Amino acid sequence: MSNNSHCPKCQSENIYEDGTLWVCPECSHEWSAFESINNAEDEVVPDNKIRDAFGTELSDGDSVTVIKELKIKGSSSAVKVGTKVKNIRLVDGGDGHDIACKIDGIGAINLKSEFVRKA
Repeated sequence: MSNNSHCPKCQSENIYEDGTLWVCPECSHEWSAFESINNAEDEVVPDNKIRDAFGTELSDGDSVTVIKELKIKGSSSAVKVGTKVKNIRLVDGGDGHDIACKIDGIGAINLKSEFVRKA
């Protein structure tokens, strides 16, 4: 565990080995124990701008489309694939939820940018 002391995605120290994979229980990121540290650092966007699942930069007021069905914690409803969300607001969510928006039929919700694409 000499060079795998932190999660490459969220930098958490609480990681564990599961077979040939390392797992972070905080962000659910899994990576190979043989993956080089340089490859993990290349995945991080150096400009700290919020980007959608395809790498397109997002800004306040954009419209996005959900690309994966998202279950809502504490509710039996879900945000369906293809749901269009208008007038998003970018926030600094420490838990990865970096888009604040309102969805018709659901209300105010925070989304992760990795599950949307710019419309």
